[in-house]
Order: sequence, then structure tokens, then C-alpha cells
Amino acid sequence: MFRQILNWRTALAVIAIFIISGTIFYSQYLARKIAKEEKQKVEQWIEAVKFLISSSENADVKLAAMITTQNTSIPIIEANEKDSILQFINLDSTKSANDISYVQRKLKQFKSQNNAVVWVDPFDSTKRNLYYYGDSKLLNEVRYYPIVQLIVVALFIIITLLSLRSSYRSVQNQVWAGMAKETAHQLGTPVSSLEGWVEMLRDKPGTEKIIQELEKDVNRLRLVSDRFGKIGSTPQLEQLDLVSQINSMVDYMRKRATGKIIFTVGTNGKQKIEAAISAPLFDWVIENLLKNALDSMEGKGSISVDMNEGDNKVTIDITDTGKGISSQNISRVFKPGFTTKKRGWGLGLSLSKRIIEQYHKGEIYVKSSETGKGTTFRIVLKK
Repeated sequence: MFRQILNWRTALAVIAIFIISGTIFYSQYLARKIAKEEKQKVEQWIEAVKFLISSSENADVKLAAMITTQNTSIPIIEANEKDSILQFINLDSTKSANDISYVQRKLKQFKSQNNAVVWVDPFDSTKRNLYYYGDSKLLNEVRYYPIVQLIVVALFIIITLLSLRSSYRSVQNQVWAGMAKETAHQLGTPVSSLEGWVEMLRDKPGTEKIIQELEKDVNRLRLVSDRFGKIGSTPQLEQLDLVSQINSMVDYMRKRATGKIIFTVGTNGKQKIEAAISAPLFDWVIENLLKNALDSMEGKGSISVDMNEGDNKVTIDITDTGKGISSQNISRVFKPGFTTKKRGWGLGLSLSKRIIEQYHKGEIYVKSSETGKGTTFRIVLKK
């Protein structure tokens, strides 16, 4: 399937290149043809003008007059050998009447566009006039048509790619939501059954320790189910204390880490820092970040969580002294499927980004990372 899509894309790209190349070559062919015809028209116009000047009173000047009046598109400037302007036609009358420098600029432009047509006075061979002419509007349109076409095609391609990207993201969001809802639904039944069995065990003496451990596992499963259920639907945000939420998650992870891992939580002197969050989902994000920090260290090191409250936002920095992230991987850490672990799914950070940015309208990113020294993730929440 991937190869077929790739082949189709390659074929379409090649066809598009051939079409655009053909259009460019054909338009340049037309431009050269029009330029040749315009040069002939200029030469005919010059001969007609000189014929009208030098003809006798009885001469038939109808053809010459018709040739001179028919040229309404090709701009022409007549000058002597010293580039003193004698006359001109088909220039902007409002500018040429009030600004002689405008005509001088046009003369310079015409010199760069076409070679001058030289007319020698038949009665005085030492007297020569030079006729400089520019490109007509039609010729300019033909020359610039491929550029306009390329711009239109590029805009069309950009709009198409953006539409496909938006469609892909929409489908991706639906898949995420569908998987989350289905997972929550599938977990709901066995968890409810386990809760029932735990209640039945309470009636039997000597099972207190077993019940205590079972309740922890059941509560954990219920929490996971609740998290997936909230991802599958829009969660309700509540104004909660981030200090207590983070401390509880740090305590949870501290119990599961080795004694050589040092955890610290800093609040910059604040006893309480509030923000609008969904507690189960926010805890999930902190848990994912703390787990990644633990995995990046070989059983020893330190993990610090630093909270800072501003006027409109709260920032949370989670720093570890682990292996760090290479510079080429920093931009990929939040992409689904990316992982450096041998048995990882690469979904933790992707889910964390979705939870913070989509549901909490905040930000999460790698603030800094250095290979061999550690990484700092930053979460930004609106107050």
C-alpha cells in the first residue's frame, strides 16, 4: 500500500513537472514569436513615419498613415546619437508630460530590452536617428504567465496539503478518542467485577492484607479507566491546588524508585498554587514525565519539580540528571511511536502533549537537554 501511494505521488509529481515545463517552454516560444513580430512592426512604423515626413504633396500616404495610427501598444522613443530624446509614443502621458526623468528611465529600460533600430537620413548619411522600443503589454503578459501559473499551482498545492493535514489530524483525533473510549469501556466491566470480589473477601477472616493490596490494584485500574474515559470526551476543568497534586504524584513515584533517587519539589515560597485542570489527566502527565525521568537514570540521580506562579500563568519544570536527549531527537519526542526504550510504545509524551495542549490549552515542551547531563520539561498552564 505504501509503495503504491509512493508510486502514485511520484507519477503525479512527474506529470506536474512535465505540464509546467511544457507551459514554460511554449510561453517562451510565443514570447519570442511576438517579439519578432513587434520588431517588424516597429521597423514598418519607422519607415511609415519617414515616408510621411519626406513625401510630396501628391503622394499617396494612406498606407503609411494607417501603419502609424495602428501602433497603439508598442512604446517607442526616438533619439539622436547623443541620446537626446526627439519624440516618443505610447508612454504614460500623465508622467511623460510632467517628468522628463520618466522618459529617460524608459529610454534606459528600452535599451536593456531590445536593440535600437537605426534609421539613416537618405539625404544626409551622417545623420542617424535611433529608435528604441519596449515590450508591449501582451508580450509582458505572455512572458510572466508561467510565473503567475507557478504561483497559482503552488498556492493550490499548499492549500491541498493543509487540507490533507487537517483531515489527517481530524481522523487521528477520532482514532485517539475512539481507542480511549473503547479502552475505558473494556476496563469498566472487569474492574467492577474485581470490586465485587474484594467486597466478598471482606467477609472472610484473615484476608485483611490481601484485600488491602487488591484494593490498591483495583483503584489503580479504576484510575486508568477514568483517565481513558476522559480522553475520549471533553473533560471538565476544576480550579485545584497544583502543589498538592504534584506532591501526591511525587510521593507515588518515590515509593517505586530506588533509594538512590532524590526527589525535590520547589514552589518558590508558595504554599498553594491554583490552576484549572482535570485532576486525573494532569496526574497522568506528571506521572509520565516522572517515569521518563526515572527511566533515563541508571538507578541513581535526582529529579526536581519547580513550580512558579505568574500573573496569568503557572510554569512547572521537571528536571532530571539522566541521559538527556540528543539534539536531533528533541523535535521528535512528542510524536506518536517515538521512543528510545526497547519495550516502549512511544505514546506517553504524545498523550501528555495532547492532554496539556488540547484539553488544558497550555504548553509542554523540552526546555533544555544535554546528553549525559539531563533534561528539563516545561509545562505552562493558564491560571
